[in-house]
Amino acid sequence: MNTRVEQRLVVPFDFPVVFTDHVFSPDNAALSSVLNRLKERREPRVMLYVDSNAAAANPVLADGAAAWRHMWDIKLAGPPRFVPGGEAVKNDWALIKDLMEEMLDLQLDRHASIIIAGGGAVLDAVGFAASLVHRGLRVIRIPTTALAQCDGGVGVKTAVNFSGGKNAVGTFAPPFGVINDFQLLLTLSDRDWRGGVAEAFKVAIIRDRPFFGFLCENAAAFRERREGPMRHLVQRCAELHLEHIRAAGDPFEMGRARPLDFGHWSAHKLELLSNFRISHADAVAAGVALDSAYAVFQGWLREEDFERIHAALTQAGFPLWYPEMESPALLDGLREFQEHLGGDLCITFPVGLGNSREESKIDPAIIREALDWLQSTIP
Repeated sequence: MNTRVEQRLVVPFDFPVVFTDHVFSPDNAALSSVLNRLKERREPRVMLYVDSNAAAANPVLADGAAAWRHMWDIKLAGPPRFVPGGEAVKNDWALIKDLMEEMLDLQLDRHASIIIAGGGAVLDAVGFAASLVHRGLRVIRIPTTALAQCDGGVGVKTAVNFSGGKNAVGTFAPPFGVINDFQLLLTLSDRDWRGGVAEAFKVAIIRDRPFFGFLCENAAAFRERREGPMRHLVQRCAELHLEHIRAAGDPFEMGRARPLDFGHWSAHKLELLSNFRISHADAVAAGVALDSAYAVFQGWLREEDFERIHAALTQAGFPLWYPEMESPALLDGLREFQEHLGGDLCITFPVGLGNSREESKIDPAIIREALDWLQSTIP
């Protein structure tokens, strides 16, 4: 005789995402308000991890982080630690182990807070370590790149690379809070500045036609680093990502569809084929262009809409063709993407502008036609 007990758990997660300027200024209470938002009786113990690349490019970040311990009534578990930035940190398992050992040695518990100020790779690597210690420490993210402020920094995932696979190992770990300080973007290289632009086009094409129109109208302004349009881009892109996580019914990606990975099956493979010479954002821009071209061949997207996408991405400063796109191994990205998802292949394509569809069968011959067409558009 079998006995069956049905169990269903509903666990709410809530976290603020604050858009601000000069987060480390003594006059800015944003970080303090996030740290103390649960109004607990004891003072919070905090450990601060800072992306060394971001600190080198932005002395205000380095100086502010070092002085920050004196600003509010908190207890620092140790001096700020600077962590190597860039994609290589996600391949450094010795560092991941060292971070976890440090968090345990500092006796950080589940009511302590880890603050991570850095680009997406550092947010991922340190966040991954923190999510494993005591099954999850509180993490407050301060993204320092446009890409992270638009996308990964406001999401609920961590990931590191493993066994040749990008983001092959990771956790679902919603942050305790996120603070997007626009001032941290002003010292970015042009390449990192346009990182958020790629993610904005990605989500606008399949989610928000008016936002897509705004991106097209301001494509040159993004390349010229005009602050007003970029502020709107960062906040609206982050809002669309948050809306999807909150309202799409699958925040921990238990299903087969992942619409916000539009353009990513080839992007991830391009990064790997180039040994990460091609940045994530540049790869996403090329991947979005490729999948938009495929949608034209399938009759889901008008050719004139593809031309708008292509022209705006180019005007924003993105190369849309790389020698790695001629490699037969590029199509292996479909299988690897399926493995990453688990189950059936599920690729998102645009249907017109502002809508999307999921496809489980991709025609390699049409992908090659789309590649040839995309290559022919390059001067």
